[in-house]
Amino acid sequence: MNYTDNALNIFTVKTYKGIGNAWVVKNLKGNETDYTIVTLLNRSIKGNPTSVEEFDGLKRKFEIELKEKLKHCIDGFVAKGDDNFPKFRGNVKESEQPILIYYKGNLDLLGYENKNISVIGLLNPDDDIENRERAVVDQFVQNGATIISGLALGCDSISHKQALDSNGKTVAILPSPLNNILPAKNNDLASEIVERGGLLITEYYDNCKSYMDLSSRYKERDRLQALFCDTIFLAASYAQNSSEREDNRHLKGKKLDSGARLAMSYAKDYNIPRAVMYDPMVDIANPMFDLNRDIINDSKDIVVINQENVNEGLSKLMQRISSLKHSANMQTDLFG
Repeated sequence: MNYTDNALNIFTVKTYKGIGNAWVVKNLKGNETDYTIVTLLNRSIKGNPTSVEEFDGLKRKFEIELKEKLKHCIDGFVAKGDDNFPKFRGNVKESEQPILIYYKGNLDLLGYENKNISVIGLLNPDDDIENRERAVVDQFVQNGATIISGLALGCDSISHKQALDSNGKTVAILPSPLNNILPAKNNDLASEIVERGGLLITEYYDNCKSYMDLSSRYKERDRLQALFCDTIFLAASYAQNSSEREDNRHLKGKKLDSGARLAMSYAKDYNIPRAVMYDPMVDIANPMFDLNRDIINDSKDIVVINQENVNEGLSKLMQRISSLKHSANMQTDLFG
């Protein structure tokens, strides 16, 4: 299992009550000494202060626990301050910045120089949506993109499978530890992703403690789908109020999946470019495209891709990605 003392330090820090991502981002740059970390912790934690001896004891205990629990399931874990910790995209507040990631596979796929496109959507797309999504994902791969998604059933699985069918690379972001793949139905797909040069990542090393905890982890997963991509592409999704709309009476009382809505919302907040699949001649009355329509109506900078403009739309997306990366590189050169 690959990890640094810095990653183990940050793991241990997060076990202290009241210490979360925002505290780590605000107080630690990475690779601090145990003494420095303990000093900073004692300014924040309530109750009895900790000590270097206690901190080091916890660190060694957790090191053994992690090796025993995850040694056959992961390649390692990385943290803020590690040289290979992936750089997220967008403008993100401290509490939502990732600080610790467990991984299996090729971590370089999250590299900032890569062209990464997240593809998300419904849990239950119809055959037409699947076929259209597959065609677009194939073109993404042919244009050099790595496909990112959440390993969920439906549109997520379709995007991962098509990336592999197109001989491309794909990254699955999980709401669960890597020794407990969710959904379990996609265990084989997760294995194939890694075997074919892809990547699995998660922010979790242990199982959830409750339904509310699992729900929160799904939301955190949706945020990472936005953070680690250069653009996010919505195949199809219901809107939050789809079941209340006059034309959608058949949806009344049904629970509609929300993951795609959350991921697109995070992308908007982070200023990550967004794109949608939509054909007004075909999809105008289909509630599975309610969110797509809402996003198009609410935003002027959305790239819309359909059967008629797929080449033009893809060209616009890839140019936008290249332009954003060029601007980011220029800023790095200027300000370091």
